[in-house]
Amino acid sequence: MQPDAIAAIVDQWQRERPDLDATPMLVVGRLFRLTATLDQRLRPPFADAGLGSGDFDLLAALRRAGEPYTLSAGELSRTTVVTTGAITKRVDRLVARGLVARTVDEADSRGRLITLTPAGAALTDELIAVHLDNQRRLLAGLDDEEAAHLADLLRRLTAALPPPDDTRNA
Repeated sequence: MQPDAIAAIVDQWQRERPDLDATPMLVVGRLFRLTATLDQRLRPPFADAGLGSGDFDLLAALRRAGEPYTLSAGELSRTTVVTTGAITKRVDRLVARGLVARTVDEADSRGRLITLTPAGAALTDELIAVHLDNQRRLLAGLDDEEAAHLADLLRRLTAALPPPDDTRNA
């Protein structure tokens, strides 16, 4: 197997600084490059549908919530792991397109609820099928057992790391 760019970087560090163990870059560096590649290949269907970065994530979070496809901005923030400010901007764009609606929370008149409209639900259902097919194609280099093993390793790595600093609502 031919070395990739990350392996070449590790080899260079081992040559230049043999006192350091650069092998963690083989995982972390590849994860960073893979993330960029996956993002580049997963976003086009959303862009083709006129959705900005993160808009589909918000629509999908509402759809996954089940009937009546309604969440508060705080719930959306936790589900999509972005700030409530970012949620507000996304909701504004999606309201303008008729994909979500904003209503007053009957339990707390200061709160707002975001609900997926029928048009938003239809678009989300269409795009999730495309998205999952796209993901399946991107994983075609692995057999089912390898993909399951990788998923488990990534789950274990994620669980072993401390959570990121949560300064979103500070």
